[in-house]
Amino acid sequence: MLVSKNKDINLLRSSEKSSLTRFLALYSVLVTMILLLLGIFYYKSQEELMFSNQRIKLSEYANEQVKELKLLHHYFPSRTEYPRSYNFNSAIYDIERVKIFSTLKNSDINFDKEIYRSGDKIHFVKYLDDYYLGAKYLFIEVEEDASWYAQTITNIIILGIFTLIIMAIFGLFFVNILLRPMKNSIRLLDDFIKDTTHELNTPISAILANVEMMDTDVMVEKNKKKLHRINIAAKTVSHLYQDLTFLTLNHNQQSKNEWIDLRKLIEDRVEYFTILAGSKKITFSLDLNYSAIHMDSIKMTRVIDNLISNAIKYNKRSGLITIVLRKEYFIVKDSGIGIESSQISAIFERYSRFNNSEGGFGIGLNIVKSIIDEYNLKISVKSVLGKGTDIRVDFSRASMGKGE
Repeated sequence: MLVSKNKDINLLRSSEKSSLTRFLALYSVLVTMILLLLGIFYYKSQEELMFSNQRIKLSEYANEQVKELKLLHHYFPSRTEYPRSYNFNSAIYDIERVKIFSTLKNSDINFDKEIYRSGDKIHFVKYLDDYYLGAKYLFIEVEEDASWYAQTITNIIILGIFTLIIMAIFGLFFVNILLRPMKNSIRLLDDFIKDTTHELNTPISAILANVEMMDTDVMVEKNKKKLHRINIAAKTVSHLYQDLTFLTLNHNQQSKNEWIDLRKLIEDRVEYFTILAGSKKITFSLDLNYSAIHMDSIKMTRVIDNLISNAIKYNKRSGLITIVLRKEYFIVKDSGIGIESSQISAIFERYSRFNNSEGGFGIGLNIVKSIIDEYNLKISVKSVLGKGTDIRVDFSRASMGKGE
């Protein structure tokens, strides 16, 4: 039940992350679209303001040029020089839109717009009522002042950043409202697991202590078998309790590293699991040299316990577990059911199990992997389906003072 609740918490957290990701993605798209539309609207408004300001000036230039054209028309053909100005360039076209004369730098003209941009020039079109020199259209051309463009882009960036900050604040507010019910559920489940796990310690310890104190010499064989089964069940629950305690209470605590005699630790843990192994008539074969490692003893115990527990769980009846310890590594080898090669990479994932016919919840090897990664150790798995599995832990790369 506790592992099921723990799984529910992880599912809720996964759902929370998924919901948060979807919301942020949608919110980001909406904010981007809003900022883009606001930027385009602001740019267009500034462009229209620029054209409006230019229109007044160009209209005055056009009126000046019309006066010059009127004089030229009046004195033609005694005067034939087209009037020019230092302030602007100009061109005249007849009613058929055929060029009569032009001093324009950019000949890309548009008869249908009064004012428009042509490259880096601004063109203004004036329609003539009197056909001086046969002209119907007068074009005035000036250099575009690009200062408005730089100022507009600067304002868009500043306003965009300010708007983005405001939208981000609103986004955090909405996210908090959206995820509050889910966070409350996660907190309640997490508190329930921590409280329940803590309460399990007393009855489990009491059962194991009383089993050890029982005088089996005065018991009949039938009661000895019952006591033996109670002992197996209590140690199974105790092992699960240790894993749950690590997951919910200890895994975030600072490590208390010390030098650990691995040979003695492995011998102690094998003795602890002898009863569980005996229920399947599994025997141990130990080949242990002296070796020591500097790390948290609780975490190293979780590594060894879970490797031995899995070797028992997935072993064959009357099977063998071989443990080899050398200076820089140890190996836990079983003669069990083995693992398909396609599943080896997934065995360290939480709630992953070798097969559905065996017990367990698939959290043991996930704990092992988290501790291995924390201490920069290396774990490797070799398995042959139907023949067994070897799990090797190399600790030659372990840091000397991690977690102190």
